[in-house]
Amino acid sequence: MSYYLPSFSAPPSRPGSLAASRANSTYAGARSRPNSRPVTPRAVSTAPTTPAILSRANSKTSEEDYTPEENSEIIRNEKGEPMIGRIVGGKYVDPENEDIDADCGPIKHVDIDIPLTLTEMVKHNDKEYIVLAFATDDKENPFNWNPWYKRSITTILNLMTLFIGLATTAYSSGIDSMVADLGASNEEGQLGLFTFNIACAIAPMILAPFCELVGRKIVYAGAFFCFTVLFIGLALAQNIGTIIGLRLLLGLFGCVGTILVGGTFDDMYEPHKRGRPMAMFSFVAIFGTVAAPIYAGFIDQSLGWRWIEGIQGIANVPLLILIVFFFPETRGGARLHKRAKALRKATGDDRYVAEDDIYTPDIKSMLKASSVKAVRMLATEPVVFAFGLWIAFCWFVVFLFLSVIPITFNEKRGWSEGVSGLPYISLAVGTTLGWMAHHLQMWKYNKLQEDPNVKVLPEHRLYGAMCGAVFLPIGLFIYSFTQYAFLSWVGPVIGLAPIAFGIYFVFESTYSYTADCYGDSASSAIAGQGLMRNTLGAVSPLFASAFFHNLGSQYAGLLLALLGTLLSLIPFVMFKFGYKLRARSKLAKEY
Repeated sequence: MSYYLPSFSAPPSRPGSLAASRANSTYAGARSRPNSRPVTPRAVSTAPTTPAILSRANSKTSEEDYTPEENSEIIRNEKGEPMIGRIVGGKYVDPENEDIDADCGPIKHVDIDIPLTLTEMVKHNDKEYIVLAFATDDKENPFNWNPWYKRSITTILNLMTLFIGLATTAYSSGIDSMVADLGASNEEGQLGLFTFNIACAIAPMILAPFCELVGRKIVYAGAFFCFTVLFIGLALAQNIGTIIGLRLLLGLFGCVGTILVGGTFDDMYEPHKRGRPMAMFSFVAIFGTVAAPIYAGFIDQSLGWRWIEGIQGIANVPLLILIVFFFPETRGGARLHKRAKALRKATGDDRYVAEDDIYTPDIKSMLKASSVKAVRMLATEPVVFAFGLWIAFCWFVVFLFLSVIPITFNEKRGWSEGVSGLPYISLAVGTTLGWMAHHLQMWKYNKLQEDPNVKVLPEHRLYGAMCGAVFLPIGLFIYSFTQYAFLSWVGPVIGLAPIAFGIYFVFESTYSYTADCYGDSASSAIAGQGLMRNTLGAVSPLFASAFFHNLGSQYAGLLLALLGTLLSLIPFVMFKFGYKLRARSKLAKEY
């Protein structure tokens, strides 16, 4: 399934943006452009950030990838002061408004219901505009929503991610009975896993920019509706070709549904508050992927493979209702766009716009960032490639073990199909323990930021990886040497937990370190890593069975353990030499 992908559409603020000076604006001060006028960010955080668009002022991005808005300028009065103001109307008129952002000029009243809104006159491409921004403590600004309301939205997103993750791998438990029923080969059945993952690998690079432009809710609701409906076809399919085609579409709509999750967190949470929701999202994404076979085998054994798909489709319906009727539009720019549209209609002045209306990058630029630049960074940036290879190996192992665990417990020990899915509980436990232990990394990072004598660098993101990710090869070694049928089943089950524990730390360190290293280019870097990760995840089920049967389970597991050991050196190498690699890069952020 798809994983966190930063926003490609969020533009850095225009020069001297009024919005950039507002602590609770949708355009935080960290996004101000180079050459912008001095502003006083009211809550610019130095706390940990999740993969997001960071400061362009500190980026060494080449002009090929970024061209400043040279045709944009602030309109100033005769005294040289920016022409800023406030506007309010209808039921929102209140004497107390005078004290809110009083330094932003006089209040203009209009005959429509509009909350107090800040305005600034700019010239862009030789046209004058009045750009709107949220006033301080505006209740419609997603950053100002009630914390419990934000948590409810986060919970909905995590549940959606969970169900998509479950759909990714639950299918694998019914492959044997499905191909027997449809008269197909096992290899053809495995193609259903391949098509799902290959859709998750390629589709985000093309669809992410389009998803960003139309708003969050319509994408979530539309994609999850199509995702849910497809289970009807999967449950009723009469041939393997239909199954493979529908799995491709399922992967397409599944990854579309999760493309925007990271951007949605950016909409609501200030940087220093994103760490916990992002850690939970990472946990749910991995947990859902490894947990599905726990129950899917019993469903196949008791009701048949079609009910694996049917039950999942039915389970999605309540969440679909929640998304359609209760999930809000989280993009603050979309809300300001509505205000601007209402003001244009009420006043006849077409200059009123939201910042997104005139500064959002064009589709061509975003497609270049999400595809061409992503592949180029994967091929030319050592940091992107190294961490991309590491996380791709982890995803390779996850999908490889969909075939390996049945070999170990079903073939060698004679367990029934349902019972042989229970060892996946160990993977789920390992993922949970990894998420819990990751709080130590967040605590350590926060302590470093609070110390005025410490210069916080991206390498400080790697403490957790250096301590936690080494459990991946440890688990692989344990699993490899305890697969013998004459040994107790306890050994390989125990080995699965550290595998998942280590994988969680690989995911967290990869995305946080890459984001901190590349700033504005992080979205392209992470898109490239996602392509590599999902591609390896897609191909692994195609030869997993042959790999373990022909090489021997113990030696195949040993080979994986040795590769895992080699890759586990990456955080140690980056901790010591990462600053040198960043210094050589034209795209890395300066510290």
